[in-house]
Amino acid sequence: MGKILIVDDTLFMRTLLKNILFSGGHTIAGEAANGEEAIARYHELKPDLVTMDVVMPKMNGIDALRGIKQIDPAARVIMCTAVGQEQVVKLAIKTGAKGYIVKPFQAPKVLEEVKNVLAAS
Repeated sequence: MGKILIVDDTLFMRTLLKNILFSGGHTIAGEAANGEEAIARYHELKPDLVTMDVVMPKMNGIDALRGIKQIDPAARVIMCTAVGQEQVVKLAIKTGAKGYIVKPFQAPKVLEEVKNVLAAS
């Protein structure tokens, strides 16, 4: 199981993801509410995996992904997107994301994606 950093600007989404991940036996390393915080928390916590919302204030998820990849090229980041954001997903994968999950979250799909990304690297 992995140590995970949850990045989302809404407390509700962070709590929802936290509960899903806890139920799968994962540890929550920490949380961040925007991209700038995500980079700082990644540097500080060195988690096994990051779940990263795409749309956030201050710095979006794609720019935060770039910042994290500069710190750690091997970083494992799963992007969280809304339905219908295929272009954003393609850009995120090209930028270095290892996977993605779609809102509204379905626990089995979230846990499966996390398991696959943790196992792959």
